[in-house]
Amino acid sequence: MNAAERRRENASPRKTTLADVAAAAGVSLATASKALNHQPRVSETTRAKVLATAQRIGYIPASSAASPENPTASDDTTRSGSIGVITSDLVGRWSIPILIGAEDELAGTSNTVMLNNARGDTQLERNGLAFFASRNADGILMAGQETNPRPSVRQETDIPVVYALAPSEDPDECSVTCDNVQAGRLAVEHLLSCGKSRIAVIGGNETFDAATDRLKGTMQALHDAGLEPAGPVRFNEWSESWGRAATRLLIDQHVDFDGVVCQNDQIARGCLTVLRQEGLEVPRDVAVIGHDDWQVLTLDSVPPLTSIVNPVEEIGHIAARKLLDAINGHPHHGIEYVPCRLIQRESTLPLR
Repeated sequence: MNAAERRRENASPRKTTLADVAAAAGVSLATASKALNHQPRVSETTRAKVLATAQRIGYIPASSAASPENPTASDDTTRSGSIGVITSDLVGRWSIPILIGAEDELAGTSNTVMLNNARGDTQLERNGLAFFASRNADGILMAGQETNPRPSVRQETDIPVVYALAPSEDPDECSVTCDNVQAGRLAVEHLLSCGKSRIAVIGGNETFDAATDRLKGTMQALHDAGLEPAGPVRFNEWSESWGRAATRLLIDQHVDFDGVVCQNDQIARGCLTVLRQEGLEVPRDVAVIGHDDWQVLTLDSVPPLTSIVNPVEEIGHIAARKLLDAINGHPHHGIEYVPCRLIQRESTLPLR
């Protein structure tokens, strides 16, 4: 026996994967996953074929390791030590902090992280799920680029999944996102603490839950203080040009205001531009607060912009922790809302 043969003989047998089951049964990865996870939209004939094939070739789904039906399964032999992350964030503005938080949380484990960008394409997302299934990933983190709920992937895979930023539409699944209602309250409470009481609100795109949730918190805080918004609340787009137009409307309609809640930093930058053109001093005459703390905008604004931070990196930490729990047989359910925090700069109160 030569050295190569001895190495092959002594090597640990390769773990049977979902891809092996799909190939042996002559079905797609998605169909194999649905059949093994007893999901709908699979014929009973196909399901029986896949289950028989899995049993014949010795496949054990990750979700059944150490389960009551399989109490003797060993984590060491059923895990690949890899976690997949799927995002549709084209520029990485949200996915990168989520990934950093997840990797920090996983630093003390032996897990590796694989990243797949679906670019907002449903089919590419399915391909990513199939790829991670073929690599026997132990769990999948779905990293969103907004806080609108997204469709569940439960029918596409039997691998444990946790959703970060964009929560699942299925309330039984585990999701972690930022608390935009709390953020709306925080903006008003800060302006009140700066001595402002005539507070206008410039909204973003109301088709996004972020806009409506932030307004909900803003209105709650104003109501608690016995106040109403200064002027009408208007929605349009998340842009500097809208911030300029909305502020111009407030001034042209002679609305009496001394503070402005802008639902993102681009809107706030536009607002600051018009206030400066009108000779109004910020924050003495009007205090302005944004949201997102996009530092390419906030630090170079005149004056530097107070903003509210989405705790995206912390969301990555928490989501990774919950995913590890699910992999270890202790899944979480429902949505966890993580509080936002405020970064104060000169647009609301001069820093001395």
